[in-house]
Amino acid sequence: MRLVRHPVLCNYYVTYRCNASCGFCDIWERPSPYVTLENARENLRDLKRLGVRVIDFTGGEPLLHRQLPELLAEAKRQKFITTLTTNGLLYPKQADSLRGLVDMLHFSLDSPNAAEHDAGRGVRCFDKVMESIAVAKRLGERPDILFTVFEHNIGQIEAMYEQICRLNGLVLILNPVFGYNSVDTGAIAEGVSPENPLSESALQALTYWGKQPGVYLNDGFVQLRRDGGNHINRPVCRAGSTTVVISPQNELVLPCYHLGLKNLPIDGQLHNLYQSDEVQKLVALEGRLPACEGCVINCYMQPSFAVELSKYWWKALPSTLKYNYMKGTWKQLF
Repeated sequence: MRLVRHPVLCNYYVTYRCNASCGFCDIWERPSPYVTLENARENLRDLKRLGVRVIDFTGGEPLLHRQLPELLAEAKRQKFITTLTTNGLLYPKQADSLRGLVDMLHFSLDSPNAAEHDAGRGVRCFDKVMESIAVAKRLGERPDILFTVFEHNIGQIEAMYEQICRLNGLVLILNPVFGYNSVDTGAIAEGVSPENPLSESALQALTYWGKQPGVYLNDGFVQLRRDGGNHINRPVCRAGSTTVVISPQNELVLPCYHLGLKNLPIDGQLHNLYQSDEVQKLVALEGRLPACEGCVINCYMQPSFAVELSKYWWKALPSTLKYNYMKGTWKQLF
């Protein structure tokens, strides 16, 4: 049963450029401009009309955008909940200008070991994440650690939890890796696929850690992986109808960024464009295209679970309530 029939999230790619080169991501390989403040103001206005509540300013590395504080301020002015994930390289220098503008600030960190984290990112950034944590705390911000979990680092959750997150009073977000295109998801355990690369023992470890205080894991992600991901004959994914994806070229990307079958110029008409027959026909294919088979991409499944009553809705509910209680963001939903 569908509970919400309008988009709730915008993945706003402010640029595809990045100052890291993570193996499990190919966004940084794409040439890219930067979104303009004028276009963003128009689009945020129309996103509000469409019913969107959360704007994820993403990339690439969003802090490469020199007008990011202005973009965030405009989103806050229009009363959106804002989220931002960064590798930390630029945060210490820009933290003052971002203060108070990000409701959910995530620092990416994939190992408590500096050499391992830096090797996975293709650039030395572990020390910058540590510096970013100190700077954010000094400014009264409440960042989270976003830990992308692979088969090879599942055993490092405890050290990440104890040595970095609990020590600094931070929430640990466990982000199970997912595959798409030909990105590197690490060593593949027997019986799993590149798109869904975590073994049953890894999923069991995730479930255990997700129940610990100060840790967030969407249990729907684990269940979906056990079920073999999205199936096109009975799709779980509602990416097109829940998530508006905007490119740095000011295009509406459909049915999702990772599939990206069609990019439509927005030209100041996002509201009308999204409701057009052409777009709604593409939205109707969400989760049903051949490439959607087996998909477990977290950034689309999270809103998908939230808008439709299903076993995934029930699986996701306790962890969603837990995170919103820890962060206090539930207050902004009313």
